[in-house]
Amino acid sequence: MKGNRRVVIVVVDSVGIGEMPDARDYGDEGSNTIGNTARAVGGLHMSNCQRLGLGNLTDISGVPPVSRALGAFGKMLEASPGKDTTTGHWELMGIILEEPFALFPKGFPPEIIDKFKRETSRGVLGNKPASGTEIIKELGREHVSSGDLIVYTSADSVFQIAAHEEVVSVQELYRYCETAREILNNSDYMVARVIARPFVGEWPEYARTSNRHDFSYPPKDRLVLEELTDKGIPVYAVGKIYDIYDGHGITEHMKTRSNDEGVSRTIEYLQTVGHGLIFTNLVDFDMKYGHRNDPEGYARALEEFDERLPEIMAAMGPNDVLFITADHGCDPTMPSTDHSREKVPLLVYGIRLKENNHLGERKSFADLGQTVLQLFGLDQMRNGESFCTELYD
Repeated sequence: MKGNRRVVIVVVDSVGIGEMPDARDYGDEGSNTIGNTARAVGGLHMSNCQRLGLGNLTDISGVPPVSRALGAFGKMLEASPGKDTTTGHWELMGIILEEPFALFPKGFPPEIIDKFKRETSRGVLGNKPASGTEIIKELGREHVSSGDLIVYTSADSVFQIAAHEEVVSVQELYRYCETAREILNNSDYMVARVIARPFVGEWPEYARTSNRHDFSYPPKDRLVLEELTDKGIPVYAVGKIYDIYDGHGITEHMKTRSNDEGVSRTIEYLQTVGHGLIFTNLVDFDMKYGHRNDPEGYARALEEFDERLPEIMAAMGPNDVLFITADHGCDPTMPSTDHSREKVPLLVYGIRLKENNHLGERKSFADLGQTVLQLFGLDQMRNGESFCTELYD
């Protein structure tokens, strides 16, 4: 499997494809992000993903199964506990957690908040689970008046800090996030991400900006990404990939402001680099539509991605391999605005790959990372089972 090639992984963030066997434990029975979204809008138009076998994985209105898919298709189950971004992405790159990240359904404990207030010399508003758009509407005027920081969490393991850019500069907000990250890292609580959530505007029309930044818990074990870069194989990160892995195993990265920009940056890398892994996260599905219970917006974003998929495929060379997958679900049709515990799709395309290849249900997201290692001719790591040899005749 050695040789000059590019491997592309596109994580369509939160595009789950049906409940996990343990979904009941998470309150997520009935979740199927893409299937339920399609039903809610009267059908999706995703002819390019359909050709890759997407409709063969679950019932998707408007995307029926095909008799002969262009490449390989399957599903992956999450072996780690939890349903957050960090857990899903870590598992894709070989880390399976034994214990989930800490959650705070009643807000953060006094020992965390009190220390945060002392070290930032600012007060705290909120300190509860909340929707990001709703809490800035609720507390934004008080924040602008007092300068106190809006701190909130969700059903995911996140410490989020919202501040108006005219009250707290973006760089100052980042410093406060670094303070929170250090406090949490030195506590008894393993929190996946601290997230800066700057916003602008006047009440009640506040709007979050693209200056969001994630400060992740450092990976607990060795990543496939580190194995690649240590062996001289570059890793190019697009979107929030760099933040999720705390920069570990990343050669170069590009920030993005939208799914569309993420696709464009992916294509740019395909046009300019001759070898390595191009790893992209498209976050709009999750951030703009899943968490806001907006199936119409979610459907539109899916169709827009599908429209641009041929551009990615056209930029690929004969040895290149494209993987399309997700990190969890976020079903916009469910009562909750939080992530959902779901299986994720696995679509694989390459000019030289075997067509109409059903990969079944993989036991772990880590199977993808192992497959990437084998594609680059590297030794396997501890977690996951490569399906590389199944891709070729």
